[in-house]
Amino acid sequence: MERHIEEDEVRSSADLRIRKSQHSVLSRKFVEVMTKYNEAQVDFRERSKGRIQRQLEITGKKTTDEELEEMLESGNPAIFTSGIIDSQISKQALSEIEGRHKDIVRLESSIKELHDMFMDIAMLVENQKKIMIMICCVILAIILASTIGGIFA
Repeated sequence: MERHIEEDEVRSSADLRIRKSQHSVLSRKFVEVMTKYNEAQVDFRERSKGRIQRQLEITGKKTTDEELEEMLESGNPAIFTSGIIDSQISKQALSEIEGRHKDIVRLESSIKELHDMFMDIAMLVENQKKIMIMICCVILAIILASTIGGIFA
């Protein structure tokens, strides 16, 4: 009877170690995927900024990187309209610039949301770690109690 109890305890301890290992591997993979996703979003934002810069230059408006960042941060697409001559090509370029600006604003919002989600998941993982440690302690206490109980029985 005591052998069965010890075997069950060893099995549950092994199951716990397997689950902890799987949890750890999945957490690492999640962090890797989220990092790649964040890098892709940042890369897209930079490429879009470059396109906007080129389109502004085509329409005759020269801007520095700081001015472009300020324009994007202001959230006002009307800033892009100053100094652009009224022609069909300019209107098309303006439309593209405003569309890209909206894309960048949405992307920035998405990055912020992703960061918040990442922080929430990190907190949940940390809480799960504490729970797993408590479970291990309880299992070890049960094993110790059953072993001591078997010795004195």
